[in-house]
Amino acid sequence: MCEISIIVPVYNVEKYLKKCVDSILNQTFKDFELILVDDGSPDSSGAICDQYAEKDSRVKVIHKKNGGLSDARNAGIEVAKGKYLGFIDSDDYIAEDMYELLHNNIVRENADLSICGIYDVYKGETPKILPEFRKVCTKVETMKLILDANVISVHAVNKLYKKELFDSIKYPVGIITEDAAIILEIVDQCGKIIIESTQKYFYFHRENSISSANFSKKDLQTIGVWNKNERWILDNVPSLYAEVHTRVCWANFIVLDKIMNSNAENKISETKEIVRYLKSNYKFIMKNSIITRNRKISMVFLMVSLKLYKVLSIIQNNLINKKNK
Repeated sequence: MCEISIIVPVYNVEKYLKKCVDSILNQTFKDFELILVDDGSPDSSGAICDQYAEKDSRVKVIHKKNGGLSDARNAGIEVAKGKYLGFIDSDDYIAEDMYELLHNNIVRENADLSICGIYDVYKGETPKILPEFRKVCTKVETMKLILDANVISVHAVNKLYKKELFDSIKYPVGIITEDAAIILEIVDQCGKIIIESTQKYFYFHRENSISSANFSKKDLQTIGVWNKNERWILDNVPSLYAEVHTRVCWANFIVLDKIMNSNAENKISETKEIVRYLKSNYKFIMKNSIITRNRKISMVFLMVSLKLYKVLSIIQNNLINKKNK
């Protein structure tokens, strides 16, 4: 038995894995086990995991057939012996006192969930420092903050959970938006959540921007997950409808941008449905205080034509890529 089980899914990350694992093993909080789940990595990641296990008794390694991020996390949860659970992505890294902060807060407040802030790390760019605050929140307050996505987010990482929260909930296998798929139900089980927004988790973005990657049919799952979350909110916390509806619009924008940047608009049958959805929400989008000015400008272009929207989308994406080079 240990205090915290830290679960790290590992797949094809030999370039990043050592920095990630070292940042965990060097934590100022010491009472943890580190579960490295080798999800059928074709590179040397699995061997690197075994090397760490030989050197440090806190490291446990699971080698399994490739099943994706959710399947790897679920495998780690199954064998975890800690009172609390934490998740780290294997191409990210953490501040040396992240788990000390999360654990101190969850114990001090007798909370079910403890959350800290995230640095978004892009190559060659200084991470943005966000405003700090500390607050004990109800589950509804936390859901609103997650949906607003200004200070905290849907990410599974940067959080410390009571293990019991996962007794009846597992990550959905085969879904790329796995964090968003369960976060509301996880928070719904909590009586008390402690948030200290000090940034302790370094989230490394391998791509220059989210819309620069080629479109895949799996990207449509992002819309599906947020549609499901919207239905859940309507059934359980209807006061947060505007917040979750904003996220559904955001999901449609993100997927449409990927389609445009992949020149796939005429090949993807769902393109017309996405455009129709966004146009039907024009007034909601333009009056929304969360949606950015640039996104509202792109919405105006979309109302004129999809071709005009595509031109603006490509220009904006190229500017982002140029900035991050």
